[in-house]
Amino acid sequence: MDWQWLAVAGVAALGGLMRGLTGFGGAMVMTPMLSLAYAPRRVVPSVMLLEAFIAAPMLVPALRTAQRRVVLVTCLAAVATLPLGAFVLLHTPAQALRRGIAAVVMGFSLLLLCGVRYRGPRPMALTAAVAAVCGVLLGASGIGGPPLVVYLLSGPEPIAVTRANMTVYASVISVAGLCLLWLHGALQLGGALSPWLMAPAYAAGVLLGTHLHGRTREDALRRVAVLMLIAVCAVALLR
Repeated sequence: MDWQWLAVAGVAALGGLMRGLTGFGGAMVMTPMLSLAYAPRRVVPSVMLLEAFIAAPMLVPALRTAQRRVVLVTCLAAVATLPLGAFVLLHTPAQALRRGIAAVVMGFSLLLLCGVRYRGPRPMALTAAVAAVCGVLLGASGIGGPPLVVYLLSGPEPIAVTRANMTVYASVISVAGLCLLWLHGALQLGGALSPWLMAPAYAAGVLLGTHLHGRTREDALRRVAVLMLIAVCAVALLR
């Protein structure tokens, strides 16, 4: 168990580093890496709880900066489609789901690597549609941020506002996802994947990433992290 916990803690620290550097991406690191050794239905609840845990202290200041209309629309749309994602998580064979998660993360990693941004108009109906897709992804994989990040970063809002929007959104949908999994009896939080054991490593990674943010070559660090994600996902797809 000791070596398993150390490996899981290392993955949690990497996820926290990504989260601290970019304001998102913790689940993108943790879910595919941990799914190489554990069934996704065991990984996803722990990842959701960690995301909720780390977002909680930032929620109050984020609420002062976030755009209420955007947050309301994205949260409602994502929560509405969470049950569909949870159904996929609970009823899809582990190997197929593992490869599906790897494919999703690889796709968005490539978008981040290439610097792709959405350049079209952003009506509220489209915002809701993007968030609805995120709700399905969150329920199925614990990764419910990347499509919305790519979409919101295209807007004219300052990065601080976008980060605040994402913080509130992530807090709400993580809690909603955990409640849904609890209702289905799918919260298995023991063993090496215990979020209580992973939380210190995740928090340490977030603190380091936050410290490095703006103080070093953030673009280079992010590129290394994304390339690492692509490599992990390639392994998961080929297994």
